[in-house]
Amino acid sequence: MYWHNIQDIYQRHIIKSHMLGRYHTGHVKCVVTPSFGYYRTTTGFQRTNFAAEIRRGLDSSPKSIPPKFFYDTKGSLLFEEICSLPEYYLTRTETAILTRIRHKLVDILNDRFRLVELGSGSSTKTRLLLDAMQAVNPRIRYTPIDISDILEGGAGSLEVDYPDLIVTGIVDTYERGLALLKHMDESNNLVAFLGSSMGNMDHDEAVAFMRHLREQMKPDDLFLVGLDMVKDTRIIKAAYDDSQGVTARFNLNVLHRINSEIGANFDTDMFAHHVSYNRSKNRIEMYLRSLRAQTVYIPGAGITVHLGRDELIHTENSYKYTVSQIYDLAESARFDVKRLWQDDDRLFSLVLMSPC
Repeated sequence: MYWHNIQDIYQRHIIKSHMLGRYHTGHVKCVVTPSFGYYRTTTGFQRTNFAAEIRRGLDSSPKSIPPKFFYDTKGSLLFEEICSLPEYYLTRTETAILTRIRHKLVDILNDRFRLVELGSGSSTKTRLLLDAMQAVNPRIRYTPIDISDILEGGAGSLEVDYPDLIVTGIVDTYERGLALLKHMDESNNLVAFLGSSMGNMDHDEAVAFMRHLREQMKPDDLFLVGLDMVKDTRIIKAAYDDSQGVTARFNLNVLHRINSEIGANFDTDMFAHHVSYNRSKNRIEMYLRSLRAQTVYIPGAGITVHLGRDELIHTENSYKYTVSQIYDLAESARFDVKRLWQDDDRLFSLVLMSPC
């Protein structure tokens, strides 16, 4: 990648620890170039214990695997392929909304705003937001927050297309990254959480996440979130069970990962991708269905898993919203909805909120 050709120059200084809610956080700043740097936590954070979480999920009833484990290298590539499928309306629709509203964002923002993205990427959507901010101030500031290495993401490649861009990444959890950002300077932040990622949370989880986000925001900060809408269930189900079988391979890949990383002996030919729509909860539910009674050994997790024929392993929920539910969610988390934009078919919404 572009940044691998740069000799890293590390200029380290400690950001003094602050008591921020229940987080006690300190960071070290690493400067790679004059316009690209990132903060790493000095106190550390508890990284996921893959084996422990797999044991917990598969030793329970009903069985489950957390959806965050989809995204190893192969899983991430498969998801990129999903995003370009004709049935997967979410990515192209959110991108179309962003394209249409760029000039409206220009009217809302001022030269004090930086773009803060929850998750690190260089997708078309990120660039559309950067374009809007560049119209306000050519010296754009961009802060991706991600627990993965910012250098391995796409943040570094943006310098080629945005020569006046200043990137300050934060390699930490969303919560602690935002806590650091709140006390870093007086700038206002446009916090973007795109891609319907919040749809993976149930209502209580989403409210708790947004309340914590609100605690770390300044009064004039803004929150831009993508949310998928309730619609014809045939359209929704097709997006998660495409005709080319890419989503099925994506779902089954998590079993390959468990085999590879903790020595399980899943026979992936003995599982099928299974999708259903829960109307009472307005959510897609994704599963792996066992095609026969079988026993799977997972030595790295210290368990033996017994599966009956047609038994399901839950892998993901994806909640869909009505407009009234979006307003209720915002009110529960003490946010005001400033703007709600939709595509012409009302498949997807981008919602701009402010803390209240």
